[in-house]
Amino acid sequence: MAKRDYYEILGVAKNANETELKKAYRQLAIKYHPDKNPGNKEAEEKFKEAAEAYEVLSDAQKRQRYDQFGHQGMGGAAGGGNGGGHHMNMEDIFSQFGDIFGGHNPFESFFGGGGGGSRGGRRAVNKGTNLRIKS
Repeated sequence: MAKRDYYEILGVAKNANETELKKAYRQLAIKYHPDKNPGNKEAEEKFKEAAEAYEVLSDAQKRQRYDQFGHQGMGGAAGGGNGGGHHMNMEDIFSQFGDIFGGHNPFESFFGGGGGGSRGGRRAVNKGTNLRIKS
């Protein structure tokens, strides 16, 4: 199946600025978020598709490559799983949108995290001070 145009996915013009991209993406993310559509595979795919489109169009270098070469210019990010290149990290994408998800990481609730470990994420490890025991 051919990939849809990222601008079409987000519903923005090719000359859309950063604010317009962010607004369009937020609306789609809220509408298709897996927590609002549990078990709905179509909504989950649209959510992922919108995240991928925003991930590319919100980065000036990736957007320039996409505008020039289309999906082929994106290597592994949009090339249909051809292996090489960039790997999209959904947690990074949504970390900047904590306000629309109630200040938490939406992936923790969706993937069963929240208290214990995450899916191999980049969670900071709190290290304690060295203990000294006098005998």
